[in-house]
This record gives sequence, structure tokens and C-alpha cells, in this order.
Amino acid sequence: MPEIRPIKDLRNTTEISELCHSIQEPVFITKNGYGDLVIMSMDTYEQQLNRIGVHQKLLEAEIEIQNGEPLQCAENVFSKLRNKHAL
Repeated sequence: MPEIRPIKDLRNTTEISELCHSIQEPVFITKNGYGDLVIMSMDTYEQQLNRIGVHQKLLEAEIEIQNGEPLQCAENVFSKLRNKHAL
């Protein structure tokens, strides 16, 4: 269930900061009963960006497969990754 708070709760910055860090999810802020802002910790933001990046790569791969691009052998791909990160 999403965490929804009125904009007046932003006055207590310490409480909001602790909430964002503890739930590790976005907090939705309302103004006059309507959605206005979304806030989250920097860690949560970075996780969201990484998740979006993975989804983007998967979508690109699916498009390549649909377009008939040749597949690469998993052993070769993982071997290249191991060598790249071993340096």
C-alpha cells in the first residue's frame, strides 16, 4: 500500500526523511486532496533508476530478437564480463 501524506507533513523534515529511508518506497504528497509530489530517499531513487535501466536493456534485447538479430552464446558473454571486471 503506498504511503500518502498531506503537504503540511513536509514541515517535519526529519520525520519525512526517516519515513522515506525506512519504507524504501516513494512517498506520495497531496495538496488540497490531490496528488502533487513524490519524494523518496536517494537510495530508493538509485534503485528505481537501475530497475528502469534493466527493463530498458531487456526491451532492447526483445526488439533485437524480434528483428532477427543473431543471439550470442551465454558462455562467451559471461566470459567477456568476467574478464572485463577482473582488470
